[in-house]
Amino acid sequence: MRSTVIVFPGSNCDRDIAVALKKLQFKNEMVWHKDSELPKSDLIVIPGGFSYGDYLRSGAIAAKSTILKEVIKSAERGCLILGVCNGFQILIETGLLKGALLRNKNLKFINDDVYLKVNNKNRFCKKYSNNQIIKLNIAHNEGNYFTSSDHVKNMQDQELIAFQYSNNKGDVNEDYNPNGSMANIAGILNEKKNILGMMPHPERMTDKLIVNEDGLGLFSSILN
Repeated sequence: MRSTVIVFPGSNCDRDIAVALKKLQFKNEMVWHKDSELPKSDLIVIPGGFSYGDYLRSGAIAAKSTILKEVIKSAERGCLILGVCNGFQILIETGLLKGALLRNKNLKFINDDVYLKVNNKNRFCKKYSNNQIIKLNIAHNEGNYFTSSDHVKNMQDQELIAFQYSNNKGDVNEDYNPNGSMANIAGILNEKKNILGMMPHPERMTDKLIVNEDGLGLFSSILN
């Protein structure tokens, strides 16, 4: 399976994603944001980091990059798109995903390992059991997902909420919401379910020697 990772000035998780993809034997290529062509890809990843130093608004400048025009075209053709952390913010800024990512509720940068409840009714999460609890890392300042209450209900009805913050028993409520996101949302899909944006970092949890392998389920789901 062929994958492409887009690199922006300020990306700091692009190599981590590449290592995770290589571990699963993806044929991966790195593409600079100023390039105007994409290699043939089954998966395009927009990685985490602080593109353009989060100047103006997180992901706002990166969303205007030349290569994003091709990413949008690929998404419309049905290519799988994964945006992690800053990548999620960029997907929001391009309009490929709906909603907004605001400052965290405590107005502080958060770097922590959190529990997530998984909805596996999509191609990104098939290797997880439904409602499985996994543990991934978050590291962001603007991860507070906001949208209209009607949109939240629509996502719930269509099973477009891929991940929710929870405790280790799967309880989803305000006590286990690190950033204030509506409905404890940690990751969402578009209506065609070929685009996933998520704040937690699956690429950081792919090796037991470091932390755990809870992120491997996402990459192996894509591969299969």
